[in-house]
Amino acid sequence: MKLPQLEPAVFIRRYKRFLVDVELDDGSVLTVHCPNTGSMRGCLSPGNPVMLSRSDSPTRKYPYSLEMIQVEGYWVGINTIRSNHLVREAIENGVIDEFGEVDDIKAEVKVSEKSRLDFLLNRPNNQLYVEVKNCTLVEDGIAMFPDAVTKRGSKHLRELVSLKQRGYDAAVFFCVQRMDSHEFAPAAHIDSVYADTLAEAAETGVMVVAYQASVGPEEIKITHALPVKLW
Repeated sequence: MKLPQLEPAVFIRRYKRFLVDVELDDGSVLTVHCPNTGSMRGCLSPGNPVMLSRSDSPTRKYPYSLEMIQVEGYWVGINTIRSNHLVREAIENGVIDEFGEVDDIKAEVKVSEKSRLDFLLNRPNNQLYVEVKNCTLVEDGIAMFPDAVTKRGSKHLRELVSLKQRGYDAAVFFCVQRMDSHEFAPAAHIDSVYADTLAEAAETGVMVVAYQASVGPEEIKITHALPVKLW
C-alpha cells in the first residue's frame, strides 16, 4: 500500500482517546486525530518520531491524522483503518496463501443483528469469514493482541465460532504493523478472557493467522506469516 505524502513530527501526548499533540519541525504544537481506539501500549513515549497524514475534507475539525510512530528504531503503523486495506491487498496479490483460492471478497459483512465482520471470502467450494485485528504491541520480540481489555474482540471470536459451527469456514487475522517481532501470541496478561476465547475458537476450527507488515513513511506492505503460539 502506497501512502500519501506524510509529514514528520514528534509525539508529545495523547488525550481524550482520539486526540494527540505533536510538535512540528518549526517548534509549533499541533493537535491531530488518533485513528486507534486501543491503548497503544509501549508506543506512546514523549519524543518518539511520528508521521502524519492530512485530509482535504473541509468538514474535518482536525485535518491531520497520526499514521505511524517510531519505537526503538522501528516504524509502527497505528492507523487501524488501513489494516483491512492491507489484508485485502495481500490476499489479492497472493501474499497470504492460507485462505486458498479466492474468487471474490466482500467487506463489512453483517453476520447478526448487531454485528459485522471484516470480510467474506467466496472460494470455489465454500465461504470463509475473516475478522482482522491490527496489532501494534510487541513485548520481548512477541507480537501481542489486545493491548487493552476488549469485550468487542471476544464477541467477534464468538461470532466466528458460531459461523464455524454452522458449517462455514472462519478466521481471525492479526496484522502486525511493525517488524521487530518473531512470533504472535495473545496478550493473556492484559485480557485473559480474550486469550482463553481465542484458544477455544482455535479448538473449534477457527483459523488463527498472523502476518507481519513492513512499515515505512512511503509504503506499508504485508510481507510474511508469523508463527502463532496460543498456549
